[in-house]
Amino acid sequence: MGTDSPDLVTAKRLLDELKLRGFDFRRTAPGDDAPLVGNRAGSGWIDVIHIGGFSHGCFARRQRTSPLIIPDSERVERQVDGSALRVLNEVLSWEPTQ
Repeated sequence: MGTDSPDLVTAKRLLDELKLRGFDFRRTAPGDDAPLVGNRAGSGWIDVIHIGGFSHGCFARRQRTSPLIIPDSERVERQVDGSALRVLNEVLSWEPTQ
C-alpha cells in the first residue's frame, strides 16, 4: 500500500474545502482516475470545475445563467486553466454565489 504524495494530499484537502463551500463533485466515468467535475449553482451563476489530470487538463469557470441571449464568451465571468492545484486554489478565492 503506497502513500499519497504531498500534492495529492493537498488536492484532496482543497476538494474537501470546496465541498464545504457548496460544490458537488462526481466522476464522469468509472474508475479512481476518471475525470472529476464539480458544480455549484447560485442566483444568476454556475461554477464548474473539471479535473481531467493532476498536472494538466484542468479548468474552472464561472458563467452567468442569464436568460438574455448573449454570446457564450460574454457569459463567462471568471476562468482558470492549468494544474489541479492551480485551479482548485483559484476557485477557493471566488466568492460563493447567492
